[in-house]
Amino acid sequence: MEVIVTKTYEDMSALAARMIAQQILHKPSSVLGLATGSTPVGTYKELIRLHKNQGLDFSKVTTFNLDEYVGLPPTHNQSYRYFMDQNLFNHVNVPSASIHVPYGHAESVLDFCEWYEAEIQRFGGIDLQILGIGGDGHIAFNEPGSSLGSRTRLKTLTEETIEDNKRFFGPGEEVPRFAITMGVGTILEAKKIVMIANGKKKAEIIAEAIEGPVSSQVSASALQLHRHVVVILDQEAGSKLKRADYYKWVYEQKAKLMPNLIGKAT
Repeated sequence: MEVIVTKTYEDMSALAARMIAQQILHKPSSVLGLATGSTPVGTYKELIRLHKNQGLDFSKVTTFNLDEYVGLPPTHNQSYRYFMDQNLFNHVNVPSASIHVPYGHAESVLDFCEWYEAEIQRFGGIDLQILGIGGDGHIAFNEPGSSLGSRTRLKTLTEETIEDNKRFFGPGEEVPRFAITMGVGTILEAKKIVMIANGKKKAEIIAEAIEGPVSSQVSASALQLHRHVVVILDQEAGSKLKRADYYKWVYEQKAKLMPNLIGKAT
């Protein structure tokens, strides 16, 4: 696992976008695993800029999103498909037929989850998976206690998650209690993974996920088992890391060898 601590959220976002761009340039038909939430918004903005100003071409790219609420139509302003349309898909040239987001209105969720897994494999697996991390250390909707070998499945949301989500929905509007999510095992099969996190509120869980034991109680800790993971943090999110000086030194040595890919560390 490579850990990169940048100075700001903007630096974190730019570096993550640069790594995604490098993947696309290296393999135009790349399969990208994408995440939602506030953290990747800056990364998607930078990808849009690279597309519009530097011609980054998404025309052969295939995408698979991590998760979606059950019961929300794709047009609902809190659905993850709507989020992706607004923050990326409507602004780059990825073909609509190449976009995969779990379908929250599937007639049979079980059948859909099996199809989603098979579809990922049909495209040769995910080349680069982008992840955020939840406040309790979850990746996708693999909340505490999720099996580290889990596959795409229906997941019951915790009471805390449901309560937190109420602020996004209108008065009297039902908050989703279930989601379709890629499993930890599915995520770990990606060829490369980039996890991004920012802010002081993520500092403790980031330290636990990176430097603590591997545990189903912190599903992000399973990334320690993957052979090619890059974690990109802003300075606040990396403030609790015990080995921060070592990560900085490694980053700086790599920057000397790959100056076009690696930016400046803190």
